[in-house]
Amino acid sequence: MKYRPTRRTRRYAVGAAAVIVLAGFNGPALYRFSADKYHHYKINRPEYKAKNGHWRVVDVPEDNRINTIHAALLNTGKVLLVAGSGNNAANFAAKSFRSVLWNPEDNTFKNIPTPKDMFCAGHTQLPDGRLLVAGGTQRYEKLEGDVEKAGGLMFVHNENPDKPRTFPAGTRFTGKANGKTFESKDPVLVPRAKKTKNKKTGKVTVTASTARVYVEALHKGEKHQTGTEDNYRIAGLKGKDAQNFYGIAQKLSFDKKDFQGIRDSFEFDPVSERYIPVDPMNEARWYPTLTTLQDGKVLSVSGLDEIGQVVPGKNELYDPKTKKWTYLPKQRFFPTYPALFLTEKGKIFYTGSNAGYGPADKGRTPGLWDVKTNQFDVVPGISDPDALETSMSVLLPPAQDQRYMVLGGGGVGEDPKSTEKTRIVDLHDKNPRFKDGPPLYAKARYPSSVILPDDTVLTTNGSGDYRGRSASNVLRAEIFDPKTNTSRGVADPLVGRNYHSGALLLPDGRVMTFGSDSLFGDKANTKPGKFQQQIDIYSPPYLYRDSRPALSDTERKVVKLGGKATYRTADAAKIRKARLVRPGSFTHVTNIEQRSIEVEFTTTKDDVTITVPKDPSLVPPGWYMLHVLDGEGTPSKAVWLKVPEDEKVPTF
Repeated sequence: MKYRPTRRTRRYAVGAAAVIVLAGFNGPALYRFSADKYHHYKINRPEYKAKNGHWRVVDVPEDNRINTIHAALLNTGKVLLVAGSGNNAANFAAKSFRSVLWNPEDNTFKNIPTPKDMFCAGHTQLPDGRLLVAGGTQRYEKLEGDVEKAGGLMFVHNENPDKPRTFPAGTRFTGKANGKTFESKDPVLVPRAKKTKNKKTGKVTVTASTARVYVEALHKGEKHQTGTEDNYRIAGLKGKDAQNFYGIAQKLSFDKKDFQGIRDSFEFDPVSERYIPVDPMNEARWYPTLTTLQDGKVLSVSGLDEIGQVVPGKNELYDPKTKKWTYLPKQRFFPTYPALFLTEKGKIFYTGSNAGYGPADKGRTPGLWDVKTNQFDVVPGISDPDALETSMSVLLPPAQDQRYMVLGGGGVGEDPKSTEKTRIVDLHDKNPRFKDGPPLYAKARYPSSVILPDDTVLTTNGSGDYRGRSASNVLRAEIFDPKTNTSRGVADPLVGRNYHSGALLLPDGRVMTFGSDSLFGDKANTKPGKFQQQIDIYSPPYLYRDSRPALSDTERKVVKLGGKATYRTADAAKIRKARLVRPGSFTHVTNIEQRSIEVEFTTTKDDVTITVPKDPSLVPPGWYMLHVLDGEGTPSKAVWLKVPEDEKVPTF
């Protein structure tokens, strides 16, 4: 008997065929849906978190979302997020400068009035817990073709040894030969000329002083540019003043104009939660590095000046007591945002990491710098030496070991080159020399590394090309163990992060990541990128263990170098390590603040007593997070401890 399908069977067959056809059309989408669902299931399993940690998104109210360029952990436990104009020329023109204070403990936010454009400033922790912020943006760059008025550098001369003079913005300079007029865009102070007397002949010699200022033509158009050097008269001057004060300029044209820096400096007070102006730097700086020294003073290095040139080695010191800046007696050149670490012996170690601007063949060699004598001893052996720009540098924990690691990096400027190299050097070696460590998870510029309280280092993100070009963001993270010299992959980050991104350790042992400023938004590099305002938090594997030690005594103590402090704890018998961790201050692949210091301790039944090391270059003055750890390396939540300045410490 021949089988004949019923009407109902035929309907099912037709429906099944339709599903198969639809599945054929939508197979990739269905697969992605299933894969995403499984991935979400996998990363949320307890055993996965215990091995790899876990990421989550921070809920940030719309009014508090900014283009975070800089972030610093304050001793209140709050994080200062700074955008300034946020790499947005429209914000700069509107003088819309932003900072936000975030409390990770209860996830609350507060907008902070921001007096100047701190975009691309430098910052560092001060001994009293304030954050010094110095430099920032005076003018945005203009690429060749976008420059509407001819302009450039004017050297203003003063031949009067008795009279300095300030020329206001808008001062006009007219060429004696070319007859073309330009006006200054900012005020400029010209010091008095230098007068010297020959002891033998009695003859007096006057040497003119000079100052620089950026000038532009009064009108648009190529006819207003110049091609040769000329002497310029200054409008409004008469008599001897007209003879003593004058300008000299080379070519004033439509060439690319780089970003320009400001001198302004501020201390952010974490108690009053506001910026307090202090004396400005002697040099304008955009992309500078600030390093706190063993006596609490701050070294300010490099940056682009008020006319867009790399500051030519004019490094200076800030004294938090006087709020004044003074030049170092001798000069040393570095490219912008150099990674300069205070070492155990009080010298400065330059790892070679930097970000942004400077010639490819100058100031890029790693070495130890004696700030007092200006001697610089090269540390050789670093691999991929032409790929140190946008690399990350860390002082490996514990800080007493004086081992430094350089991770990833790329070629100078917009060079597409990147590297997966990690390089490690031990400054305790008789002849320190870099050696390669385990390779990074991928070739990466802009990786962010954070020292964890269990003596490991978390590194996350980056991109394989300049500013994530060609969709080259790296969605990877790993933890490096300095003791075993090995790395292992952990949970993947949620979003890509490259230029203008960073990461900080929080007091409870979590890590926050912020920012990213991709040049393009697609692989073909045809769509403009969008700034990543999302903030994420990573909880390391140690936060998924059954128990962690705790310090029940959370009093904020002040402990001198070599001094002791006692804390109550019900977990005294479990404590195997104690660490002082300096709060981070991160921008542009640079966080030279972070360091984890091993501290000696003793325990009784109900308390633990720690001893702060005596070396001020190992423990520079300021606030620290104290963590105690059990035998598995599980850290407690931090309590805050202040190490004050020591009057016996030699000053610079």
